Amino acid sequence: MPARSHPGPSRPPRSQPAVDAGRAARCTEAIRDIAEDFVVRAEELLHQTHDPDTPATDLVVTVAELGRLTEEATAALVVRQRSQGEPLKELSPALGLTEDRLRKKYHPHAVDLRLASRPRPRREVPGSRTPEDASGPPGPKNRLRLREPGQRLACALTLMRAQSRVSQRALAGRMRIHPSYVSRILSGERDASWQHVLAICDLCNGDAALMKPLWEMAANVQPTGDPTRYLQTYLRALRYAAGSPSTETILASTQSTITPADLRQALEGPGAPAWLVVRKLTNALWGVSDVTLPLWHRATACQETSLPAEAFG
Repeated sequence: MPARSHPGPSRPPRSQPAVDAGRAARCTEAIRDIAEDFVVRAEELLHQTHDPDTPATDLVVTVAELGRLTEEATAALVVRQRSQGEPLKELSPALGLTEDRLRKKYHPHAVDLRLASRPRPRREVPGSRTPEDASGPPGPKNRLRLREPGQRLACALTLMRAQSRVSQRALAGRMRIHPSYVSRILSGERDASWQHVLAICDLCNGDAALMKPLWEMAANVQPTGDPTRYLQTYLRALRYAAGSPSTETILASTQSTITPADLRQALEGPGAPAWLVVRKLTNALWGVSDVTLPLWHRATACQETSLPAEAFG
């Protein structure tokens, strides 16, 4: 009689896909973007609640957007978990869904498409662009707008003019434009051309090289030159526009999550620090991390390509 074959021990069906490091990295990047967008929407909701006349429908729209962002973050986290070869059952208790339901609800390919096409929220609050807000302190009503690249440039030019003690009327005369136009440029109500920026720097004895990245980010001009030095100059320009706060003040604004050495490297080099440092510093200096992130990517890519061959073994 032929020998009976004995089947081996039964194995549970594989519930996790093979490890996909590329997809996991894309999900991690998407989660960072979603977290930043969540802050934008949360600040917008805070702004709306400070105005008693805000319609309930506007509040509901913002809350719904926060819900959408939460769902997108959840999808990215589930797919990242699968792409890293980790069991989905670890996420089940917190999400209140079974492992099987998580697999079916968040299919990797569908989540990839969704994350690739997700819209990014605008940071400027509609209706907040008023002269009173432009001249007032950074309270709830104008906090979001003051972070915009155009406003950072306007703040820097306003400080430059004030420090030089050159009057707006004198600037207007030398620039051959109406004083009210100068006023609107300095308040951020009118976009400044590069010729305007150069003229103000020249008349106020300011540093045009420091203003250049501020203007380029405000005008959506592609940066040129050494990427690492450009990032450093942009961060120094943000510091100037914020009133040149001391090292101690900056570190306190980041709740001591970065060190003096981190701050020195970000502003002076060598190289570029980790993104967490740059993001914390950007927020402390009233910048927008969405603007700084591409500059950081350029700087770090430049560092990687400039490494000697021995660095790769």
